[in-house]
Amino acid sequence: MLMITGATGALGRLVTARLADRDDLVLGTRRPAPGERRVDFDDPAALDFTGIDTLLMISAGAAEDDVVIARHDAAITAAEKAGVRHLVYTSLSGDGDHLTYALAHRWTERRLRTSSLEWTVLRNGLYAEFLAAIAAPGPDGTITAPLGTGRLAAVAREDLAEVAARVAADPAEHAGRTYELVGEHALGGAELAATLGGAYEPATLAATRAAVSGAGRAQPFQVPMLLSTYGAITGGFLDGTSVGRNDLRTLLTHEPRPAIEAYARAVRGAAA
Repeated sequence: MLMITGATGALGRLVTARLADRDDLVLGTRRPAPGERRVDFDDPAALDFTGIDTLLMISAGAAEDDVVIARHDAAITAAEKAGVRHLVYTSLSGDGDHLTYALAHRWTERRLRTSSLEWTVLRNGLYAEFLAAIAAPGPDGTITAPLGTGRLAAVAREDLAEVAARVAADPAEHAGRTYELVGEHALGGAELAATLGGAYEPATLAATRAAVSGAGRAQPFQVPMLLSTYGAITGGFLDGTSVGRNDLRTLLTHEPRPAIEAYARAVRGAAA
């Protein structure tokens, strides 16, 4: 049996759609519908992986490091106790170590390496759809995200879902492997603006921090997460040149989807 955690999330839904024809697929979610299984990483008693051979563990979401680490540790421990054979984990690309949220991912990778499980790590680059959220144009069409002249090797979420589904469906050949999955064409602010027919006038990190903090919509831990993302892009650390081998095309077996198109669709969808 194959279980997907976070099956109702943005990535989980795409993976589920690709594996929907399997009669041994189990969907894990905090609020299960009939036929699904409750999986709440904040409630270890709810982590029932009985009968599961392969677990696709989608990262348990943004939170303080100690919270995410506790969630992932509880899930891996439950998988070990339940006799899960292979765990596939969606991590963060290797060039993301300058991001404040990298620590919990690297901790989880280390925990897997010392576990009793067979494992595969999918080091996902940042989604093009995420870029659409943090570099969306304002009402006048101007993008003010503080990206400087940096670029991001963003990936279409659909491509990462396809890779996850393929690996989880036949995990044995991927055992003990860590895959780097970043975009092949890095995107900069000027290119994003040109695609949407707008302008690019990047703000400073200080001005952006003040705006995000003052809006009152972000939780305290989210502000440094966002600012570290902008800073890493500006500094040229996320342009895909430092990950070494990029496994995206190989695991897809076809041309990666253009991230710029995924970005534009996400921006237009949010505005509709």
